[in-house]
Amino acid sequence: MNPEKDFAPLTPNIVRALNDKLYEKRKVAALEIEKLVREFVAQNNTVQIKHVIQTLSQEFALSQHPHSRKGGLIGLAACSIALGKDSGLYLKELIEPVLTCFNDADSRLRYYACEALYNIVKVARGAVLPHFNVLFDGLSKLAADPDPNVKSGSELLDRLLKDIVTESNKFDLVGFIPLLRERIYSNNQYARQFIISWILVLESVPDINLLDYLPEILDGLFQILGDNGKEIRKMCEVVLGEFLKEIKKNPSSVKFAEMANILVIHCQTTDDLIQLTAMCWMREFIQLAGRVMLPYSSGILTAVLPCLAYDDRKKSIKEVANVCNQSLMKLVTPEDDEPDELKPALQRQTEPNSEDSVAKQEGTASGGPDGSCDSSFGSGISVFTLVSTDRAPVTLNLDGIVQVLNCHLSDVAIGMMSRIAVLKWLYHLYIKTPRKMFRHTDSLLPILLQTLSDESDEVVLKDLEVLAEIASSPAGQTDEPSPADGPDLRVGHSELQVPTPSRASLLNTPSTKGLECSPSTPTMNSYFYKFMINLLQRFSSERKLLEVRGPFIIRQLCLLLNAENIFHSMADILLREEDLKFASTMVHTLNTILLTSTELFQLRNQLKDLKTLESQNLFCCLYRSWCHNPVTTVSLCFLTQNYRHAYDLIQKFGDLEVTVDFLTEVDKLVQLIECPIFTYLRLQLLDVKNNPYLIKALYGLLMLLPQSSAFQLLSHRLQCVPNPELLQTESPWKPAEPLRRFTLNGVHPACIRCPVCLEFPPRLLGPRSRTGALLQRRAPVLGLGVDSATSETV
Repeated sequence: MNPEKDFAPLTPNIVRALNDKLYEKRKVAALEIEKLVREFVAQNNTVQIKHVIQTLSQEFALSQHPHSRKGGLIGLAACSIALGKDSGLYLKELIEPVLTCFNDADSRLRYYACEALYNIVKVARGAVLPHFNVLFDGLSKLAADPDPNVKSGSELLDRLLKDIVTESNKFDLVGFIPLLRERIYSNNQYARQFIISWILVLESVPDINLLDYLPEILDGLFQILGDNGKEIRKMCEVVLGEFLKEIKKNPSSVKFAEMANILVIHCQTTDDLIQLTAMCWMREFIQLAGRVMLPYSSGILTAVLPCLAYDDRKKSIKEVANVCNQSLMKLVTPEDDEPDELKPALQRQTEPNSEDSVAKQEGTASGGPDGSCDSSFGSGISVFTLVSTDRAPVTLNLDGIVQVLNCHLSDVAIGMMSRIAVLKWLYHLYIKTPRKMFRHTDSLLPILLQTLSDESDEVVLKDLEVLAEIASSPAGQTDEPSPADGPDLRVGHSELQVPTPSRASLLNTPSTKGLECSPSTPTMNSYFYKFMINLLQRFSSERKLLEVRGPFIIRQLCLLLNAENIFHSMADILLREEDLKFASTMVHTLNTILLTSTELFQLRNQLKDLKTLESQNLFCCLYRSWCHNPVTTVSLCFLTQNYRHAYDLIQKFGDLEVTVDFLTEVDKLVQLIECPIFTYLRLQLLDVKNNPYLIKALYGLLMLLPQSSAFQLLSHRLQCVPNPELLQTESPWKPAEPLRRFTLNGVHPACIRCPVCLEFPPRLLGPRSRTGALLQRRAPVLGLGVDSATSETV
């Protein structure tokens, strides 16, 4: 420093002491400066005061000499002390040179700068708030200083500033938020700790509403939540917890829509704490904001669905994700299926202004491609166009939701519970918004059919529920058949019968598109026949699916839809099947299901008598397709009691090539005859006179079989057929009426030798009773075939 330079009004002694390397001498100079400035204040000499401050700033604090800079810093602090309450008039000139020294390479000088600023702020108090941003910026740098003394000094200054902000009601939050948003992304753990501590302080001040600016800092808070330091993570958890409490108290003032995308992104992170916290926030947002969250459904589902497949290691995340999923699903209502032009204009423009209206807001819905929100699935992060709730209605972005569901269902790596959730969503959407959902059916149908091959039975069951709803919903009715079906495949569609007249009338009524429907009361629509065609095509191309899951799928469809329609349509389609081997296999599968499944009890009874026109048409349709397999055709004749035709068919079997597969099917038919389903047929063997062709048909099957176990089984059954002469009801030696006495468990002992006993089927008399034993010995003499292996005690 030039000693000849004039530093007036500073005396040469003051200048010399400020440049000294000893702290004590610089302190003496500071006291002299304080005394000098007090005199200027008393004289109201602002010109000299500014001149002193400028000299200390330019010639000392910003000097190239380190001792001069130290002298300048202590001198500026002395000026502030001398100015007292008037220091607010000169704060810019006092603070700027001190903050410049915060970047000095000398740690000692940075410490002195921190000390000087502390004295300046302590004197000025609330007057420093207009300069808060520059102070905060400087402090955020010192918070990460490597020197412990500097860090300790910055902490003292930090506490002082926090006290001032807490006491004041003039804090400029609007001007501070941009700086906070910038600093919150710092990767330094000390800087992060500094930021979190300030957010906590600001949140605790009643006059400062930080909740309004939460969208600006929420992403940064979640970034800090992933810090490696446990203390910082804990502090961040506390901050987020406080914000969530505030949100629950004042949901009407929360900008839910602006934070939805932030939560979606962090719900997909690999950090468990971040993911769990974000998922908890998402749960509260959905429950508090209600339909306001609907435009972001696709992004929410992208984040939530994978979490549903987590194991017990992430049980907490899985449970919260499940609540989110269920809550979001409840927001979709039938009003989302209404066309936009039919909704009142007032409803589209009204927005909530209270807590209740936010929680229960009912907005308009649109599932078209022009929705206000979009989701890009595949990158793991969804991108949204934020909806301003002040200008736009609440809409359901159905296109985005279906895209997400389709992608998740197509992903082979996704877990079972996630796939079930996807199928539940599809079913729910088809129930609540059927007309808009049917726009996507053509793209969904292939993946739904592919899902039938899933390893999980639960997934297949849910998949069948969705397919059944597609096939039965009146909303899927179209005026014309789909061109993809082709003219040949649609032949016979009109022949399909619906037992209930009211349901039959729905098939040809265009107005049924708007009616509600459930699988418990199925109807047919334009997708029913298409579904049957595609299902059979899948069975044809994937024989393992038919073998392993075919009966299960068809039986479940018979429960969900109308069994008669299913068998009628499949028989009609198989009639045109070019692959005769597949047609034979499929007919055999359908026949086995028809004869053995409890779900088809009513259909079997309908076919057993053929009393109605519907049952007769069904039999004719089945018969034509059942002819793909000779043995199943005979079994159908047995079921429908067309015994003479069954006998005629068996006579024709002699002209066929008898293969091992053919004999195997005959063997299975014999086994079926012994099942409870054909109990009526076995009882009809007692009426030899009226059922001669039944007996002949069974003997025909017997002649076809080799000497196998099935042969022995059927032979024993036929040996039980009684002599028709012995079953005559008229007898000249009929006993008196009082002799017809029977106990609960068999024939009364007094009637053992009575001819009346011979009128009952010998099979009904148990071989273990004395009466049964006598009759067993008598049977060969009387010509009665008694099968001891199958006899039971009445």
